[in-house]
Amino acid sequence: MVSSNLSIKQKAAGKDLYIIVGITLVTLTLFMVFNSQIMAFAKAPDESILLRTLFMAMFQFGLTGLGITVVALYRKESFLKFGLKKDHLIKAVLLSILVLIPYIIFGFATGAITTYMPFHTFFFTKELLEAGFPTSILGITIIALVWGFFEGFNYVVISDKINQRYPSKSIWLNWGAISCGIFCLLIHGMVGVTAEALTMFIMIYGMLVVKEYTGNAWGCVLIFMLFWNAIS
Repeated sequence: MVSSNLSIKQKAAGKDLYIIVGITLVTLTLFMVFNSQIMAFAKAPDESILLRTLFMAMFQFGLTGLGITVVALYRKESFLKFGLKKDHLIKAVLLSILVLIPYIIFGFATGAITTYMPFHTFFFTKELLEAGFPTSILGITIIALVWGFFEGFNYVVISDKINQRYPSKSIWLNWGAISCGIFCLLIHGMVGVTAEALTMFIMIYGMLVVKEYTGNAWGCVLIFMLFWNAIS
């Protein structure tokens, strides 16, 4: 589509996507350049576990939360606008559970799923749980907010912006959901068509289509808070 033919809404969405991608790439570049120093501090046993968690959360937020937050502030948009509401909550959660089924079946069939506990695959969780109150509560709350809420909600906002920029009349030909599904595979190193890649794509694409269908984003958020990083 020629730029001059774009609506004001489409142009704004395109600009928002540039901002989100730009902030994400800057954060990723900093993390890659200083990776050895960052990871050395993150794994330093003599440093406070809460401080290390906050330190890593800063980079994670830069990747999956800062961009959408900057755009929301710039546009004066409330996060509630993107589906954080009560309407159709039960429907959104139930349909989101359905899109997890292929991934769960694959996990059990291959022996990849043997344990379930939210965030237990995150390398700070065990240490935080052993730290005792209030450190454990504060640490897990940070993880749930940054690696749970914002990681899931980031997909919601980006998908919504892509759909504004490249609208489609079909709920299934959802460019935001398709793009986010492919992006998720790429950042997890899944190149090519495999059973695992297919089930992961179904999960990300499916949860975003559910959000589009119900108008409720809590299914996406809860997948990342209660399922992603919860199984191994």
